[in-house]
Amino acid sequence: MRNMHIRDIFKRDDRTVSFEFFPPGTAAAAAALEARLEQFSSLAPSFVSVTYGAGGSTRDRTHDLVLRLHAQGQLDPVPHLTCIGHTSTEIRELLDRYAQHGIGNILALRGDAPQGGTKPGTGDLAHAVDLVREIASFNEAGAHPDARGFGIGVAGFPEGHPETPNQLVHMDHLQAKVQAGADWITTQLFTDNSHFYDWAERCELAGIQVPIIAGIMPITSLGTMARMADLAGGTTFPARLQRRLLRYRDDPASIEQVGIQWAVEQCNDLLDHGVAGIHFYTLNRSDATTRIFHALGAGSSADLRPAPPPS
Repeated sequence: MRNMHIRDIFKRDDRTVSFEFFPPGTAAAAAALEARLEQFSSLAPSFVSVTYGAGGSTRDRTHDLVLRLHAQGQLDPVPHLTCIGHTSTEIRELLDRYAQHGIGNILALRGDAPQGGTKPGTGDLAHAVDLVREIASFNEAGAHPDARGFGIGVAGFPEGHPETPNQLVHMDHLQAKVQAGADWITTQLFTDNSHFYDWAERCELAGIQVPIIAGIMPITSLGTMARMADLAGGTTFPARLQRRLLRYRDDPASIEQVGIQWAVEQCNDLLDHGVAGIHFYTLNRSDATTRIFHALGAGSSADLRPAPPPS
């Protein structure tokens, strides 16, 4: 069995809807995710992505979860792959294993170093663009069952990358990843759509024409908002969003509802503006994602796609 190549997914779906999981670290966390997979599957996402820990710290768990989802056949998995801390030989071995199992797409990232580990910008593959070139080289060698090789995704940062404050240089880096062979871009999470639209326009000016998928993570608590700021390395939370949340600082259920409603407003606005896709950072929890779907009037992500042509 072979996963669908991302180019075919974009042809099939007018706009993609996808989810991100992380590989559970404990038996209890694994059981919790397993219990939610049926609910995620019922939403019929275009694909799901599986994260890869700092320096490859979850390499085996990522690999195992990807293959398990692939074998179940309900969710089309896209593994994250980071290059920091890995040799070219190790990356080739991972690509070969995924190719042999029919995995169709890879999200190529530089990644973060574990504490005390290899510093970013060192090693065989120092940057994400080097990993994209490595995967493209693997594809060109005909090592994948699909003649096109892996579909290659890369990350985009609508509010800039914390390590590259120069926005012009940052765009040069993204442009280089696309020129090296990237098929699509998935953005870091954001809560202010105006940042996304301005950045997407700058991508267009830079000649970047691959599909861009918008990353959305609903705020479900004030603690979640603080963690989001850490994860994204500089997310802007508009004053009117903060005002709504602080109004209910002592009411967790209302805070969650405000966060979900904000995400619904974001998604509706993105869909109205013709976004290529929406990627939900789920934290392995299905409740908020399901509520957003229902609020959008979608029983499943298939409802966000055009009707298939008559046979």
